[in-house]
Amino acid sequence: MRSGSEEPVPLHEEFIYCCGAATHVLKCGPWKDLSKDESKNLPRLLFMIIPGNPGLAGYYRTFIQALYCELNQQYPVWVVSHAGHCKPPSGMEMTEDTDIKELEDVFGLNGQVEHKLNFLKKNVSKDIKLVLIAHSIGCYITLEMMKRASELQVLRSVLLFPTIERMAQSPQGKLMTPLLCRLRYALYMPVYLLSFLPEGVKASLVRFALRGMKSCDESSITTSVNLFSVDCIANILYLASQEMMKVVERDSTTIKQNLKKLIFYYGTGDSWCPEHYYDEIKMDFPDGDIRLCEKGLRHAFVLDASKEMAAMVTDWLQDDLTKL
Repeated sequence: MRSGSEEPVPLHEEFIYCCGAATHVLKCGPWKDLSKDESKNLPRLLFMIIPGNPGLAGYYRTFIQALYCELNQQYPVWVVSHAGHCKPPSGMEMTEDTDIKELEDVFGLNGQVEHKLNFLKKNVSKDIKLVLIAHSIGCYITLEMMKRASELQVLRSVLLFPTIERMAQSPQGKLMTPLLCRLRYALYMPVYLLSFLPEGVKASLVRFALRGMKSCDESSITTSVNLFSVDCIANILYLASQEMMKVVERDSTTIKQNLKKLIFYYGTGDSWCPEHYYDEIKMDFPDGDIRLCEKGLRHAFVLDASKEMAAMVTDWLQDDLTKL
């Protein structure tokens, strides 16, 4: 976590229940409540980050702070964790203690889509325009949100390293599918044993795992300690297993209907959405804003390139912002 002197940016943190599941929300800027229709001080636009998997909000802390600054602190920037991917604070359970079951299978892929729509419905005025910035599986979730809730006032959706098709057939998918779909339960025991280690030792293990990076974001190390929680890992791996089974065909119909609102950003050497996926979608949608990374950024850009990505995204959106 950055100290106030290093990142003098207003940052509000909440742990809430959304669809009955523990949810971590980070809000950048002075706007904490955007649900009151009668308020005259509401911003015209909200930037909302839809994470990849693991969907921990903390991985995007530096990104939303940098994005907020790049936007001259004019608009709120929020990131909402996936349901059940955060380790709740003391006194809060992973699921709400209630007799009412708000959503069937909230930790699954369909549940995560409804989770984000529910969050918007309860926390953001319908009059506020949205810029959705999605990462990895968050791109699939975002396209589903736009498909299911056409009433959302989406000004633009930015899809970063989009895993929106043939995940199990990707190079990384071929490697991970057997593990995620058949052997994921075998991972729970070592995680359970590691969960008893002191927090400092856990952080040291994370640093060791990320030692190959020249400059790893400190907030990523702090956030990764959550991965020593069995509950978090179980929900993360469950979602990943569903991704392999359900993210098969690209939803070209939804893309076509919303093409003018979409920006795609593909990586080079990305083993989750390889370059020929970019070639094919570019061929199918020649008029779309579909870009290929020229900077060599990794799929998990939040680990070491959050500020660089924030600057690029802001640059892409300049025309939209000047028309507001």
